[in-house]
Amino acid sequence: MESIYSALLLYKAGKNITEAAIEKILKAAGATVDKSTISKLVAGLKEADIDTIISSAAAAPVMVASAAGKAAEAAAPKEEKKEEEEGEPTGIGSLF
Repeated sequence: MESIYSALLLYKAGKNITEAAIEKILKAAGATVDKSTISKLVAGLKEADIDTIISSAAAAPVMVASAAGKAAEAAAPKEEKKEEEEGEPTGIGSLF
């Protein structure tokens, strides 16, 4: 994961994403350097449009969170009704 962060840092800084540059960043951060992972990452990013990857990755959690929120809303009213039925007495009787 650290190698991906390094590649994104290089991209954001406008630098070339190379194995040597990623390795240098990882060493400076004190992270473990796995040269085979770095090689695969650099090879995979050569033909990739990083802006498209970032925008599609940023949109996915929002859609998932939105769907999860709707599901929770649908389940919530049922739970509230149960709580109302099982709740403690209200009004003056609850003081005693």
